[in-house]
Amino acid sequence: MAASFPSASRNSCDPARVDAWPLVTVAFGFVMAMLDVTVVNVALDDIRRDLGISLAGQVWIVDGYTLSFAALLLAGGALATRHGARRAYSAGLALFALASLACAVAPNGPALIAARTLQGVGAALFIPSSLALITAAYPEPRRRARMMGLWSAIVSGSAASGPLVGGIMIAWLGWRAIFWLNVPIGLLGLWLAPRHLVDTPRAQQMLNLAGHACGALALAALAGVLIEGPGAGWSAPVLVAGAVGVSAAFGFAAVQRHTRYPVLPRALLADGGFRRINAIGLLINFGAYGALFLMSLYNAQARHGGPLQTGLNLVPLMLMFTLGNLLAARLLPRHGTALPLRAGLALAAAAALAAVFAAWAQHGATAWSTDAFVALANLGAGTAIPAMTTRVMTVPDARHTNAAAAVLNANRQIGALLGVAVVGIVLHGAGGWGVKLPGGLAAIAGAFALAELLARADD
Repeated sequence: MAASFPSASRNSCDPARVDAWPLVTVAFGFVMAMLDVTVVNVALDDIRRDLGISLAGQVWIVDGYTLSFAALLLAGGALATRHGARRAYSAGLALFALASLACAVAPNGPALIAARTLQGVGAALFIPSSLALITAAYPEPRRRARMMGLWSAIVSGSAASGPLVGGIMIAWLGWRAIFWLNVPIGLLGLWLAPRHLVDTPRAQQMLNLAGHACGALALAALAGVLIEGPGAGWSAPVLVAGAVGVSAAFGFAAVQRHTRYPVLPRALLADGGFRRINAIGLLINFGAYGALFLMSLYNAQARHGGPLQTGLNLVPLMLMFTLGNLLAARLLPRHGTALPLRAGLALAAAAALAAVFAAWAQHGATAWSTDAFVALANLGAGTAIPAMTTRVMTVPDARHTNAAAAVLNANRQIGALLGVAVVGIVLHGAGGWGVKLPGGLAAIAGAFALAELLARADD
């Protein structure tokens, strides 16, 4: 059934006529953000050579984006509720495009890291608004289900194609091209938004500035300790960052406990199952994004692959997430969430552990058995993710459904930040890739194994 593309103001009652423009408009922003997550990993070695940055700088290029995104994701959702999803989406898109321009012209590592952090702020504004805008555009359940299916395919496809798109662009035009591309896409999205997106009703959403500030400061300090600590040692700045992080964490807990408008709904935090599923989400992203960062650098440095070859090598690993999502779509209606969640995580943990032994046996050689096991681990994680998302949406109090989804997304981003940072710590250590590759994979296997244990405890 072909989708038509009339203007948003001409809503047809004909069920065969579906206005696809709202989905296309929102996809401009989301695809841009998803591509950025995976494309940048392919560019890291070229950026290192061009700007002369350290390993810690490479970690910051990835984690600077993730840090601001994770820290401000809940605030972005609150702002969308307070000011309208379309306004928040457009503001975030404009900021993301502006930050991408700053990335493209960055003269040095610190400027690029700052611009990447600004990209994360923009993403934190427009990504929480995306699903609300799709829901508002398609109120009829059957149309909405169809569009949400297309949305899932767009998200998975953009993430999986990121390494290949990045590899081609970098090989032909250089690493700055991956950021230049965002500018016209962002401008086109801004032009389409007022024409094809129906705004959501606004509500008096209280924004707990003290709570959000303490949470962001604690996360930033933790990232600073993990990323800078291996290179700087227990120097005064690292110790100060650690002290600031601990103080901010206690401040967040105090605000959360005593404020009338907590950042995290207290009813959700009191639910043990909700806490476990969020820990599982954090650990899955720890393993998935840690592996992407590790295998990107391994392909570029140990295999001496250019950006195109690195991108091609990563594509099968990323496609496994999509295959896992499709497998979960078949398992969930028949078996519920428990089987795909536990089986997927068991496969991820076992395959990652097998990758450790394969990498250790290779002594840093470039055999492909390690890649095969990492791909299997990604298949398991891809199977578990839809089950995890479905589980978190079944909170006892339906009033907290949106908050539950937002908290899970924030925790998953924190997991991605920690996974890249911890792999960076391993890569800072002594020895060549014969030690670093199995060491990084061991951290990833440990995360998947812990997630599997938590899934078994979640009845």
